[in-house]
Parts: sequence; structure tokens; C-alpha cells
Amino acid sequence: MARCTAPVEGHRSASAAAACPACRGRYRGGYSSYSYSSLGSYSSPSNSSSGRSAGGSGSSARPRWSPAGSSVSYTPAEVRALTPIRETVEKLTLLPERRDFFLCHAWDDRAGAAKELYDQLQSRGVSVWFSEVDVRLGTQLLREIDKGLAKSRVGIVLVTPALLLRLQGESIADKELSVLLARDQLVPIVHGTTYEALRDVSPMLASRSGLSTVEKPMTVVASKLAELIAP
Repeated sequence: MARCTAPVEGHRSASAAAACPACRGRYRGGYSSYSYSSLGSYSSPSNSSSGRSAGGSGSSARPRWSPAGSSVSYTPAEVRALTPIRETVEKLTLLPERRDFFLCHAWDDRAGAAKELYDQLQSRGVSVWFSEVDVRLGTQLLREIDKGLAKSRVGIVLVTPALLLRLQGESIADKELSVLLARDQLVPIVHGTTYEALRDVSPMLASRSGLSTVEKPMTVVASKLAELIAP
């Protein structure tokens, strides 16, 4: 069966259309009778099918867990980074009394970026262990954190300048991070800083691919996290 040459060579002239082994029978002496609209079955390959990392903001891919009709776009690199997390989530779905996320953050971000991310996730029906809400007065902080870690499906580490500063010394966030790094359930969220700055402080955490608010706002990051743990 003759194949159309338009996807490779184009039909930019009457002679090109007439020379195509698949289309010359439909050519009637005028190039205006032929257009790319007749090639409706053809679409150019995208990076999402080739599995290549995103070469720019224009590259996009659709993960298998993203629901039909979702307006959230992902880069191929984000899909590769989040796929193992999704597989872990699916294994833990049947376990009772589990929070969707454990939010690890710097103390200084508790009323700022961490609260913003928590509120964005809560508004999407996502359950989050957040120290500002879940640690009650009179309880032992480290014990409550330990229980929160044990009962959460996925850990989020909100990487901010404040967290980088805390990780250079001994802090509670450092202890939380040590536990989360031992699991395949960790999503770094880089906010207000860069992976390069994180690498200088924690090469192990920087080696984990995650999400960033450099190009997309916190609302988009929250939507991706919500889709990640959706049934």
C-alpha cells in the first residue's frame, strides 16, 4: 500500500502533491484541492512517547494516573520522577488510617510556604500530616512526628532557603529527612531556591527528582500532588 510522503517531504507545491504515491490519484490539477487537513490521521511524535527528558518548557507528557480531561501538564522528567512514587501509593492504598502526605518543612516556613502548600492540598481533598495542625499542646513532638511518618503514604520535603539553613545544623527537619530518605516515598518540592543550592547542602536529597515552583506556581504543584495519590 502506497504511503503518503507529506509527513516527511511536505506537499508545498502542486508537483509535490502530484508526485506523492498515495495522493496523486486525488490530485485534480490544483494544489488548492489538497491540504494538510487531509492528513488528519498523522501527528508528529512528541517527547512523551520517546521518553526523552524535557528539552524546554514546551515538552509535555501525560502520566497514566492523570485523569482524562485534566488541565495539569507534566514534563517527561516529572513523569519519570513521580512514577515510582505512584507505584508505592498504589501498594499502600488498602492500608487503613493512612494520610496521603507527610509534610516536612523548616520551622520558619510553618506560617508561610508550608501553610500555603498544606492549604492548597487540603482544598483538593488531600490528607496531609502537618505539624502545625497535628501536634497538640502537651504531646511529645518527636513521638508525634514518628507516628505521622509511619502513617503517611508519601513524604513531601519543602525545600526553601530556610530549610537549607536548618539542614546545615541539627534540627527536627533533619531527623524527618533522614527517615524519608530511607524510603522510596519522597517528593522534594523546591521553592524559592534551586537544586544547585540544595546539592551543596544535601546531595542525597538533591539526587531525588521532584517538583519545583520556579516555572509553575504552588497551585500547579499541589494539583500534581493531588493527582499523584488519587484513586
